Amino acid sequence: MPTGIGAESGGHAGDATPAARVLAAACDRLITHPNVVNASDLNEMPENALYVEGSAITRLMMGTAALQRVRSNRVLVIIDDHEIEMFANDTLNAVSAARATYGFDCPKVVKLDPPLRMAAKFTKSGRAAGEVDGLNRIRAVLDENQGMFDAVAIASVIDCDVQYHEDYFHCDGQMINPWGGVEAMLTHAVSMLYEIPAAHSPMLESHKVADFDLGIVDPRLAAEAVSLTFVQCMLKGLHRSPRIVTDPDAMREAGMLTAADVSCLVIPDKCIGLPTLAALEQGIPVIAVRENKNLMENDLSLLPWADGQLHVVDNYWEAVGVMTAIKAGITPNSLRRPISATRVEERKIDSQTSLPDKAEKIVNS
Repeated sequence: MPTGIGAESGGHAGDATPAARVLAAACDRLITHPNVVNASDLNEMPENALYVEGSAITRLMMGTAALQRVRSNRVLVIIDDHEIEMFANDTLNAVSAARATYGFDCPKVVKLDPPLRMAAKFTKSGRAAGEVDGLNRIRAVLDENQGMFDAVAIASVIDCDVQYHEDYFHCDGQMINPWGGVEAMLTHAVSMLYEIPAAHSPMLESHKVADFDLGIVDPRLAAEAVSLTFVQCMLKGLHRSPRIVTDPDAMREAGMLTAADVSCLVIPDKCIGLPTLAALEQGIPVIAVRENKNLMENDLSLLPWADGQLHVVDNYWEAVGVMTAIKAGITPNSLRRPISATRVEERKIDSQTSLPDKAEKIVNS
C-alpha cells in the first residue's frame, strides 16, 4: 500500500492490519510494507509476514534483490537528542520495554545532536512528501557502527503545522497523513545506501502537541491518538525483518526469496508504481482492490497485461478468494457466472505450405 496517498485502508495507523492478517491466512508467506501494520504502540502482523521496507519490496519485484529470513536482528536505534528531555526518555523507555518483553536486541541507542530535521509537505497532486536535512549525520552514525547492527530504527521530530495535527485527528480520516511521505523518503535512502531494513517513527514536537485533547477519533487514527512515542511498532517489525541480499550469486542460494517466489501482488486500485510495473513485466498476477480508494487516478486496464494477469476486485474478501484460487491452480474466472464459452479457432493449413526452418529441423531430426 503506497505511503501518503490517502488510502482508505492502510493510509492511517496500522488500519490495514486486518486485511494483512486475512491475506496471510490464505498464503504461505506475506511480504508487507511497514505502514500496513505500523500502529504506533501496536504491531499485530501475522507470524508468516515479512516486514519489508518499500524500496526493498520494489527491488525484490524487479529481480535486483532477494530476501533472507532471519531469527532476529540487532537493531541500532537513532533518536533526536530532543530539547524536551521527557520525550527522549519516553523513547528510551520504549526501547527498554521491547528488550524486556520480546527479547529485542539493541546494541545501543544513539542520540543525534544536532538533530535530524524532517519537514512534512505535500505535492501539487496532494500526496504527502517532504524534506530531509541531516542525512549525512545519520550516515556518519551508521558508518561508525558498521558490524554492530543488522537493521536501523530512527525516531525524530517531523516539522508539521501545529494546526494540522489537530485538524487531522478531527477529520474522520478524510485528510492525508502528512508524516508518512517524508518518512518513506528517509527509509528508502537508508535502506538502499546500506542494504539494511530501516524504519522511522516521529517524535512529538512539543508539550502543546502532546497535551491536545483529541476526544474520540476515527478508529483508524486511534492508535496514534493514544501513543506518546510511536516507536514500538517499528521495533517489533525490525526485530525479524528479513535481510536484503543484492549479490547475484548469493541471490541464487537456497532459502532466498526472489521475484520467482512471488505468486501475486495485491494493491489498491488505480496505483501504478515500480512494483506494479515489475509484476506486469514478469507475468506476476496483480489483484487491485477498488474499495481501497486513494488519490491516484490511473486506469490499470490500459496497461498491456497478459490474459488473466490483472484481477480487479471490490474488496479484500474477494482478493483472498482470487489468491486462494491461484494457490489451488484454478483459473479465478472459472468461479464466476456466467462462464465464458470455450474459444475455438478453426485453421486450415495447406499441405504444400512450407514450415519454418526451425520446425523443419525438428521434424527431420
